[in-house]
Amino acid sequence: MADADADTRPNVLFLLTDQERYDCSASEGPPVETPAMDRLSSEGVRFERAFTPISICSSARASLLTGQFPHGHGMLNNCHEPDAIRANLPDGLPTFSEELVAAGYDLTYTGKWHAGRDRTPADFGFSYLGGSDKHHDDIDEAFREHREVRDVPIGEVELEEEIYTGDDPRDGENGTFVAAKTPVDVEETRAYFLAERTIDAIEAHADGDRDDPFFHRADFYGPHHPWVVPEPYASLYDPGEIEPPASYAETYDGKPRVHENYLSYRGVADFDWELWAEALAKYWGFVTLIDHQIGRVLDAVDEHGLAEQTVVVHASDHGDFAGSHRQFNKGPLMYDDTYHIPLQIRWPGVADTGTTSEAPVHLHDLAATFLELADVPVPDDFDSRSLVPLLENGGEPPANLDWRDSTFAQYHGDEFGLYSQRMVRTDRYKYVYNGPDIDELYDLEADPAELRNLIDHPAYEDVRRDMRDRLVDWMEATEDPNRVWVTGVLENAS
Repeated sequence: MADADADTRPNVLFLLTDQERYDCSASEGPPVETPAMDRLSSEGVRFERAFTPISICSSARASLLTGQFPHGHGMLNNCHEPDAIRANLPDGLPTFSEELVAAGYDLTYTGKWHAGRDRTPADFGFSYLGGSDKHHDDIDEAFREHREVRDVPIGEVELEEEIYTGDDPRDGENGTFVAAKTPVDVEETRAYFLAERTIDAIEAHADGDRDDPFFHRADFYGPHHPWVVPEPYASLYDPGEIEPPASYAETYDGKPRVHENYLSYRGVADFDWELWAEALAKYWGFVTLIDHQIGRVLDAVDEHGLAEQTVVVHASDHGDFAGSHRQFNKGPLMYDDTYHIPLQIRWPGVADTGTTSEAPVHLHDLAATFLELADVPVPDDFDSRSLVPLLENGGEPPANLDWRDSTFAQYHGDEFGLYSQRMVRTDRYKYVYNGPDIDELYDLEADPAELRNLIDHPAYEDVRRDMRDRLVDWMEATEDPNRVWVTGVLENAS
């Protein structure tokens, strides 16, 4: 006889990558091998219109925790930089993790944090299981110890095929480290180590005597640059066979001046396609390396008999230019390359398998989703909407549910300083408000590479007005503090 008091709420396994482009695991994307992500898509729901609220690591991760757009939680740029607006989230903000702990979930965490300089996952209800090092975080020394045990200490490895930004792409004296091949074994990579720690957590949950469900979060440190990968991943993709994306034809004609300035700022103004292809091959290799580690984790879920009781979610905090628009990293350029993110959710017995959802959703909608999965009320402070109704309805909003037909995003500056941007995107059009410069309007059906700014095109006057109205609505609905004066600018613009 079943235990009438047994907790039937699902476990949640959340796999978050860092700067993973949407197209890498998309069916119509480049030829990147992602069997584990493809498996999640075939066994669950793939969201085709998922977007980050901001393309900055700390801000996006803070939104994920708090269910708020960045202007709500106040972490507007990266917390590790000297010019950080906030080093840590303010006290008193509800977070999905603390709500889950209060509801009886057992929370564990491995890998990257980067949502606070001093406050760690432990301050938000998680038991931290290691995996951090000096890359924006210094929570523990677990990965360093792992490498030392294997006699390959970090910093004592001779890299090959190195690429740097700057005047000399082979000279690391002044430029930013972009990519390289490492001679270490796969088992000595951080991606493997994080998967191993996650598998340990899964085994502990399976073998434990607790009846409470678990929530485990694994934050991979990639494919964020530097794109350093071992064999076989370093040579998995032939640079000579990689074609430039359509956006590589970017001229910046009619675009905000900062777009072209960023080429020099990032040190890639002199990169040609041959160099970009070499770097991009490493980026793709990094994606496949992480995907294979996700595959190991999914196999562990199966082996321990937890698959039917566990919701698995894969997403990324934001994307990466990786040569698109000839750009490196991210910045005040609100193209889909960095704002469109992968999102797959597998929920056995509830979400239809092999489903694609066209509903526009945000990364931080996962905060409300996690709470509804746990039967926990969503705090009023959240700007987040649960995806559970979509998962239960073949990926589409139920007829009685009013679901927006657009997404909203913003940018406040990272190391570039404060630079105010707001963006609204429908399935066909994108409007970007640039406080210091010309606004942008793109027809994504006619111009998916976002090469032609139509902001002054007379044939798009009605579209321009409609998109400005949508942007104002988003700013009003989310109580964006800039709405007071931006609304007037947009309403009075020609």
